[in-house]
This record gives sequence, C-alpha cells and structure tokens, in this order.
Amino acid sequence: MRKLLSAIIALLIITVPVSCVDEEQYDNTPHGNFDALWNIIDQHYCFLTYKHDSIGLDWNQVKWQYRQQLDANMSSTQLFQVLSNMLSELRDGHVNLYAAHDVARNWSWYEDYPANFDSELQQDYLGTDYRIASSLQYRILPDNIGYVVCSSFNNSIGDGNISEALHYLRFCRGLILDLRNNGGGSLDNARRLASHFTNERRLVGYFCHKTGTGHNDFSTPEAEYLEPATGIRWQKRAIVLTNRHCYSATNAFVRDILQCPLVTTMGDRTGGGSGMPFSSELPNGWSVRFSACPMFDAQMQQIEFGIEPDTLVALDDADVARGYDTIIEAARAMLK
Repeated sequence: MRKLLSAIIALLIITVPVSCVDEEQYDNTPHGNFDALWNIIDQHYCFLTYKHDSIGLDWNQVKWQYRQQLDANMSSTQLFQVLSNMLSELRDGHVNLYAAHDVARNWSWYEDYPANFDSELQQDYLGTDYRIASSLQYRILPDNIGYVVCSSFNNSIGDGNISEALHYLRFCRGLILDLRNNGGGSLDNARRLASHFTNERRLVGYFCHKTGTGHNDFSTPEAEYLEPATGIRWQKRAIVLTNRHCYSATNAFVRDILQCPLVTTMGDRTGGGSGMPFSSELPNGWSVRFSACPMFDAQMQQIEFGIEPDTLVALDDADVARGYDTIIEAARAMLK
C-alpha cells in the first residue's frame, strides 16, 4: 500500500496540471484576457483565504481596482503591466505571468534581503579536489567535518550516490549540507536524500489539493511520511545551510529533514514554494503559473512562504573580505 501511495504521489509531482481558458468564454481583448486571468486565480490559486487572513487581501476588490485601468485600445505592453500589477497584490514570489517579451514576477522574498551566499567563497571551501556523486559535491574540511554541497535537485541522485558519499565521510565528527541557492527540482530526489538522515519512518507533513472552484474547496489533508533509506544512513549531527533562494523541492526537503533528530538548520529563511505547479493559458497565449497544492509541516503550518532556520546566521562583510563564510564557520563551530 505504501508503494502504491508513493507511486501516486510521484505521478502527481511529475504531472503538472495545465488548464487552457475557453476562448469562447473570454475574448482575446484586454478585458477578456483580464477576466480570464482574474478567474484563473480566483478558482485555482490555493492561498486566497490565507492571504486574506494574513495581509487582508480582498480579491474581489482587486478586480475592480485594476479592471478600471483597462482600455480597449491599450497595447500589449500596457496590458501586461496592468496584469502584472494585479498579480503583485498576491505578494507571492511563486506566481508568474509569461509573455513573449517579459515575465511578471514578485521576487521580493529574496530581492529585499541579503543573499547570504557567495559562490566564490563556497568554491574556496570545496577546493579543487572535492568528490562528485551526481548532484553532490563533497570533501572533508581540515577540522574533520564533512562538507557537502547540493546545488540542485534537478539531476537524479541515487541511493548509491548518497551512500558512497556518506561512507567516505563516515569518520567525520559531523556533516554540513549546504543547500543555499538550490532552487529545487525533483521532489523524489529531495525525499531520497532526506531518507538517509533517519532510522525510522517519520511524519513530516501533510498536503491537499483543490476539489472545486471555491476558495476553501480542498481535499482532506493527507499525511506524508519519510521512510528510512535502505543504504547508508548518517548517524551523527548534521547542519543544513539555507537561504532565501531555497525553494520548491528544496523547501520540501527542509520541511522533511527538520523531523530528523540529529539535524539542525542554519542560515536564512527558505524561499518557500510547494513544488507542484499549476499552469494555465490566456486567450492571447500568455501563461500563468503558480503553486497548486498546499503543503504543511508536521504541525500543519503552511510552508508555501518559507521555513525559518533553527539558527539564524547572516554573512558578515568583514568575514567575506577575509575569505570566511560566516554561515559555514558558525556551522563548524557548532559541530565542534
């Protein structure tokens, strides 16, 4: 039964829901495209009630506020700006409108904050003699602490890859897993890596999906469990480094790994995102994309808009100037 459930979840992850607007219902005019986009969000966006409760968003008021800015003779560029501004009222960095000339986005969840990541510094810590196991780059630091970088979950990471890396690092006093700037990828890959940090089946969260067009039409939340890997599992302390560029499948990984008893997260808040996108097309061919399924942690708290680290640490400019990564050094100090 568990295998069947895993197969179903994997299918949901791989199959991205796509909806096309009925062109007979909405004309390819400024008003028709506006109404199509507003209704797509109204019927399929999962967080309108959450946004109403958290920031006071009134989606109906938004419609009348922006619809009056339309003109039958406006250019595509002008229409795109109005639609973009309307979507920005959601304050959701995972909502995008795609046109041939531009992409509407609200990336304030990381643009308004320090990056807390320096790729040159990371490379200095890795050096030139690091090992590579699929998407994992790893080495042993001079103080006998394992350092692993996973910059993406796009490429397949097998249990064999992970087991080989952990076997090589087995004599280390602890492990640093650097996920900063990992924008996500496959939830299967993220779940597979997390499974090497637990010895028992653990409740990690819940998910549900839309069952109707109402703002609160959702299925009953279904529990998600992290199963222990069949290969080598890490038995010592581990610190996972995060920043606001960690989203989608990486956000789900952080949710899962937080339920493992020897793991601590450090750095900055993750960027959020559920990793299950919904896409739909407007009459003029533009497309909109946003997270489709609400995901929760084990305490039924939303993770769509990011997860706070156990220990908040920011890069210090003085440290960077001296060639030190403040966050990595804080993790090393904690492990020692």
